[in-house]
This record gives sequence, structure tokens and C-alpha cells, in this order.
Amino acid sequence: MEWQPQQGQLGQLAQYLRDSLSGHDPTAQKNAEQMLKQAKQSPDINNYLAYLCVTTSDATNMGQQNWHAARSAAAIVLKNNVKSSYASISEPSKQYIKSTIVLGLQDPSSQIRSYVGNVITEVVRQGKVTGWPQVLPDLASMVANENGRASPDAQDGAMGALFKICEDNKRALDQEYQAQRPLAFLLPKLLEFTATNNAKVRSKALAAINIFLTEPIALTAREHINNILPRIVQLTSDNNQDVRRFVCRSFALLADGMPAVLLPNVEGIVNYTISQQKETQNQELALDAAEFFFEASSTASLQDALGPFLNKIVPVLLDCMIYSEEDQLRLETDDDDDADEDDDEKDIKPQFATSKTSRSAVSGTSTPQSQSKPGQDKPAINGYAYEDDDDLSDGEIEEDEEYETDPEDEWNLRKCSAAALDSIASHFGGPVFKVTLPWLTENLQHKDWTNREAAVLALGAIGPGCMEDIKPHLPQLIPYMITLLTDHQPVVRQITCWALSRFAGWASSLEPAGKQQFFEPMLGGILQRMLDHNKKAQESAASAFVTLEEAANTQLTPYCSIIIQQFVKCFNEYKDKNMYVLYDCVQTLAEYAGPTLAQPELVQLLMPALISRWQKVQDQSREMFPLLECLAFVATALGAQFTPFAKPFFMRCIKIIQMNLEESLSQDSFVDQPDKDFLVTSLDLLSSIIQALEEPQSRELATTAQPNMFEMLAYCMKDVNDDVRQSAYALLGDCAIYIFPQLQPYLPTLMELLIAQLDLTQVQQTDPETAFRVINNACWACGEIAMRQGSGMGPYIDRLLGKLAIIMFSNNVPESLNENAAIALGRLGIGCHQQLAPHLANFAIPFLKSMQKVGWTDEKGHAYKGFSQVVLDNPQALENGLLDFFLEMANAPGIFLTGMQEDGPLQVFEKVLAEYKRLIGTNWDEFLHHLPPPQEQALRQLYAF
Repeated sequence: MEWQPQQGQLGQLAQYLRDSLSGHDPTAQKNAEQMLKQAKQSPDINNYLAYLCVTTSDATNMGQQNWHAARSAAAIVLKNNVKSSYASISEPSKQYIKSTIVLGLQDPSSQIRSYVGNVITEVVRQGKVTGWPQVLPDLASMVANENGRASPDAQDGAMGALFKICEDNKRALDQEYQAQRPLAFLLPKLLEFTATNNAKVRSKALAAINIFLTEPIALTAREHINNILPRIVQLTSDNNQDVRRFVCRSFALLADGMPAVLLPNVEGIVNYTISQQKETQNQELALDAAEFFFEASSTASLQDALGPFLNKIVPVLLDCMIYSEEDQLRLETDDDDDADEDDDEKDIKPQFATSKTSRSAVSGTSTPQSQSKPGQDKPAINGYAYEDDDDLSDGEIEEDEEYETDPEDEWNLRKCSAAALDSIASHFGGPVFKVTLPWLTENLQHKDWTNREAAVLALGAIGPGCMEDIKPHLPQLIPYMITLLTDHQPVVRQITCWALSRFAGWASSLEPAGKQQFFEPMLGGILQRMLDHNKKAQESAASAFVTLEEAANTQLTPYCSIIIQQFVKCFNEYKDKNMYVLYDCVQTLAEYAGPTLAQPELVQLLMPALISRWQKVQDQSREMFPLLECLAFVATALGAQFTPFAKPFFMRCIKIIQMNLEESLSQDSFVDQPDKDFLVTSLDLLSSIIQALEEPQSRELATTAQPNMFEMLAYCMKDVNDDVRQSAYALLGDCAIYIFPQLQPYLPTLMELLIAQLDLTQVQQTDPETAFRVINNACWACGEIAMRQGSGMGPYIDRLLGKLAIIMFSNNVPESLNENAAIALGRLGIGCHQQLAPHLANFAIPFLKSMQKVGWTDEKGHAYKGFSQVVLDNPQALENGLLDFFLEMANAPGIFLTGMQEDGPLQVFEKVLAEYKRLIGTNWDEFLHHLPPPQEQALRQLYAF
């Protein structure tokens, strides 16, 4: 007998659900939430929820409006229950939910249909596609109205549910189950639905198809592209704007993922997307059209195909860069003078750390290296990166919804058009400038500020790509743009800062007179705007100054004093939000101006400002991340001059690490990412301080730290988070270099963790990119420890050899990791060559292959010194790789060999050559003739044998 609700319990539950939404009555709301928690223990709770959300008529006489609220809440609670505890729901209850919930797709309320679709999607996601095999055919049948009884609402509801299932289960639908893919059934159905009379169904069906055209494109979609593309082309004439919007989206996705299929139809697609982009009264449609030009101009195989149409494309992009009348009115009514107003917390988005401690074998230095974050590989317009598609896993959602988004920060038609123009200019250069110049001439001094602003935006967008053509005009353009830095409209000042920074590389490379005429006014103008009376203008100026710092590089050195003086003023005046970009300014200056900042007068200017802010920021504040990152660069730049300030920073980092480790250990579940960022940035600053200070001061800090730094380091080295472990192994390596006596007593524990980290099988359980960076750092730290521990590495050598050899032999890891493993193994040979010698024949060839790709650095010299000692212990084992080894010796720069002196491989190379000359005997010269003549000659000249 089918389950039926008891009316009394149904009424009570409906009332609790209604009251749970009752914001005007906190007492009723709190009581309802408590009762719902109790109700969750009932085995029938999910049946009641399913029944409630699909029952249209008020079964409790609570009033239709209250009944609708209760049904909405029931759907939300049911979806959350399925998400959190699907496995524990009884099988009969699961079957009831599946058989009941689909009825809600016929509801007259679009809101209820949407909530029901969410429940269905969550059931599929938790129970897998194979756990409800009938759901796709049933939904497809409802959309197609196969029984003739489905209303337009039901068709729309079913199509909406199908779309959500596709969105949340993209990968699962394209997998094979018993030699069949669900998508092979669904895709033809979706194509059919794009031809129905219901415009809502057509647009959602095409939107669902687009999910499978998003990178990585589904295999089934690739196989059926010859069916998909003609249907998309047919839809270009659809009279519904939403459908045409998704058509444009399809073209943009294919331009990114399958550009070759568009080439035969490029002219038609260009003309179509231009016509749609001109529909600026529908901003979403125009934006999706502009996306095509951005994607196509960023794709190598389509770039040239756009060439014949530049005269059509570029003017449309330019016109779309002008603010709409609605935006103009909004901007003109905004409060311009807000610099003294405190920021609302909701305006400050969460900050996350950017790890800077991935060690590269190729660089051969202990200098931290920045690694770019996803989504930041596209240039920025007005200080904001061009948008990338969200890279969320199936079913993931964004979690920043409580933070309000400024309209100026959003990806929109204006920014997309500018980004497309930037990309097209980067490829075509001069021809784009030729098309743009008349438009610039007309708009740069236009009476309307919106046109002037768009002209400056366009100039900045095409600047780098058209630099050779723009250069003759820059002596007039730069002074004019500098005058716009005082424009009455804040957004003009904002965009001018950004545009000027795009020409900083040109201005900073001029001869002294040119610098004085153009670079210095540019630098001074942007610095002045950093103290604008408008906070957005401040932010734009600070972001632009970071770009200027990167472009000017060491050319900034003479200006460090005036720059830091302005930074100090900003520290005194900035509110919380802009403080984040100010840290970036200081950090970038420290990175490029470096030791110049260590001048005592500059230290006395900068450090009090940083210390003052450091004292205000709470340990739990997300502002701590950029502040710690900034201080790490400052410590590196100041070197020993950082010593008077080091102890409070060092000890607070220890405290922050302790606090977050304790929190992590006290929780059963994975700690939130921001908490891990406290660990990452604190570890990075500890590394920078240890590098910066003289050895006695670094040793004292490490020795007096409470709790013990090395014991906490061990916890961080086994943290579940890759970024934490990456920074931990960087700190381990720095401790080996700078404070080895303090590190040495803890090596028995730390080496066990390091050996466990050198396991490639762990990569399959996490994100490969970050996992490889952790292993890279572990290899690097291993080599640094080996350099100082020497023969004391004996107890670990067999296990280290096995792990490092597997990494060296692997073709499925980045080359830099092969190289790092080889360098670590070679350095182990310095102290443990006798233990490695019996294994030489097994690892010599991969070792030499990896080392050939590495530049000649001290690390490579150390590795070859150790490898050569292994070879001397077992010279016969190198028979197959001997010529490769001799080539490496011949290619070593003489200055490098003599510069390393006894630390390098020169003397041991000579011993190796002497040993093989003895072994080969009278055939020695004949053997050397197998080398190319230049290398043979170099070998004879470099070494005395």
C-alpha cells in the first residue's frame, strides 16, 4: 500500500516550515527551527516533505500564501536532506520521493517548479545517474508531451529539471555504463527540443547543449558535432532573444573548444554575432555576442580568419565600450567624495593567499617564485581581470553571495568588448590601429565624458598590441591623458590610471630626457590619484601603479623615496578595502626595487607604517593574508636591515600557526580554506625572515620560538592541504640552508614525512598541479638537507633512491619535477655515493636525460659533484651513458666551474676523466672522437687529463 501522510502531522509540519521563514517573528522562527530539527529524526520526514512540495491545494486551511511558503520551504529542506544524508534515507522513502517529486514539475508556480527541479537534480547527483535510470526518459517524455497531457508549464518544468541535471552531472552523463552513455540518449532529445514551439523550452534545451560544449567538451558532443552545429545555425533566425543569446554562446564555446568546425562558416558567424551585439537594449544578448569575438580572437586557428572582417568588428566593439545611458545616470548620481567613509564589511570580498614558494630546479635559487592563480591569466580592464568561465566541480556553487557586487566590478558588455579589442589588437597590431584611429580622434576630446572615457579605454586596450603604430602619437596622447587624471568624473580618472599604466613600459625605457618628460609625470600623476577623494579612483590608481611597477622594474630605483612617501600617506588614509591593493603596491616595489629599499632612510619611512597596520589587524582577519605576503617580500628586500623588526613578526607567525593547527586538530571535518591560508602566509613569512637575517639572528629566533617551530613544521608537512605542505617544505629547505644546526635534531621525524611525500600515487587523490608543486618542494628540501647532513642521510638512502627514481623515470609529471628529483639524487651522492653506486646502471640514463635540460647553477654543480663520486665508485655501470656524461662535462661553462671552486664538480670531473682514460687505455682518443668536434675540443680545454 502506498504511503499516505497523517493530516495532523502534515499540518504541524506545514506550520513549522511556514514559521521557519517568518523573519518578522523571531520567536516563532526559532521555535519552528527547533521543531524541524526534531522532525528530521522521523523516518517519514522526507516523504512528508515530498508530499508537501507537490501538493498544490491547501490541505491545512492555513491560507494559500502561507501554504505556498510552506511548500517552498519543504522543497528546500528536502533538497538539503538529500544532499547531506541521501545514503541513510530508507529505500522505500527514496522510491516515494522519486515517484512523487516529478509531479511538482507541473505546478503553475515557476518558483515551485524550480525548487522541485533542484530536488530532482540532487537525487540524481547523490544517487548517481544509474540510481534513477528512468528519470531522463521520463523528463524527456514530459518535455516532448508524448502522452498529449503535458501543459506548457509541465514542459517548462521538465526542461528546467533536465537543464539542472546536465549542469550538475556533466561528467557523469558522458561516462559509459554497460557500454552506453546517458548523454548519447539525451543529446538527440535536446536537439529535438530546440525545435519546439515553446520558446522557454527551446532556449533551455540549447543552454543544456552548451553545457556539453564547455571545456572540456563532452566526448558525446564531439562525436555528434555534425548534428549539433547545423541545428545551432538554424536557430540563428529564431525570433526569441534568449534563444539567439544561447546561439551566440554556442559559437563562443565552439570558438574556444572546437574552432576548426567554425572555419567554413566564419563570415556568416561574424556577420550574425555583429548583428546581435548591436542589440544593446538586451545587454545579455549583446554580451554573449561579444564573447564570441573575445574567444575567437584568443584562439590561434581562428585569429587569422577574423582579419578580413576587422572593418566590421572593431567599430562595433568600440561603440559597445561607451557607457549606456542608464549606467551614465547611475554613475553621475553616485557619491564622488567618499574617501573618508568607512567600508562596509560586505563590500570587502574574502581574500585568499597566493602561494609563492614553489621551488624550480631550473632557477637553481632559493628565491620564492610566484605562481599564477586560476582565472588571472587574462589582462585587466580598470584593475579587474577579464572573466573566465567558472571552473567549479559538478554541483559546486559559489559561496560569496553574501558579499555585494559593485556594478563596475561585474563582467559586462563594455568590458568584454574592450577585452576582445585588446586580444584582436595583440594579434593584428597596425590594421586595428588604422580602423580605431578615426574613432579615437572623434571621441578623445568629446564633450560627453562617456565618450572620452570609452576612448581612453580603447587606447589602453589596443596599446600593447599596436605599440609600434601608437608610438608616434604618444608624445601628444600621454600629456593629454595625464590631464584627464583630474577629470571631474571619477570613472574617467579610474580608466585613465589604467590606460596610462599600459604605456609604462614605453615611458620607463626612454632616455633620461624622455623619462623626465613622460615617465615622471605619469608616475607622479598615478601616485597623486592614489590619494583621490573617491575610493574607487584610489583603488584604480593603486592597481595601475602595480602594473607600472612591473613594467618599469629596476627603472623605479631612483624614485623609491617619493613612492614610499606616498605609500605612507596612503597607509594613514586608506580604509580597509583599498588597504589590500596597497599591500600589493608595496610588495611589488619590494620585488622589483629590492635592495634599494634597505637604505636606512627608506626603512625608517616604510616600516613604521607597516608596523602600525600590523598592530591593528586581528589574528583572525582575512586582511592578514595580503599583509603577511607583503611583509615576506619586504623582509627579502631589506635583508639584514629587517633585523630590528623581525622578532614580533616571527613570533606572531608562530602564534598564528599554533592557533590554526589547534583549530584544525580539534575539528573532525576539513578546515575551511581561509584558515589554511593563515598557515600558508605565516610559513612563507617565516621563510623570508630566516633568509633575510644574518645566521645568528635567524638561529636565535628559531631557538626561542614557543611553541617549537620545528614541531609545528612537522604538523604542517602532513597537513591535508597542498598549499600548506608546499609552503612547509619551502620552509624546511630554507631551514636546511640557513639554520641547519637547529633543524638537525628534528630530522628523524621530518625525513620520514618527506619520504612519504615523495609518493606519486598521492597525486591521483588531489589536484595534480598543486600536488606536483608540493613534491617539487620536497625534492628541493631533500637536496638541501643532503648537502649538509652528508653521510648522515645513510639511513634514508634506499627509500629516497626508490622514490626519486620513480619520479625521474615518470613521463606523467612536469619536466621540472623530473629535474628536481635528479638534482636531489645527485646531491645525495656527495655524502652517500657508496650506497648509491651499486644502483648506478639503473638510474644513470634518466638522471643524465633530466640534467641535460637544467641550466648550469650551483644546484646542478652539486648534483654532478655527487653523481661523479657515485661514478668513481662504479665506473663500469655507466657504459651506456658515458658519452652523454662527457657531453655534459664539455658543455659546462668554464667560468661556472672555476667560480664554484671546491664546492663544484671541476676536480671530480677531472678524476672521472682520468679514471676512464685509464680504463679505456689506448682507445681513449678514438673514443673521444665520438663526441662532436666542438665538444671534444671543449672537453680537452676545460679539464687537465
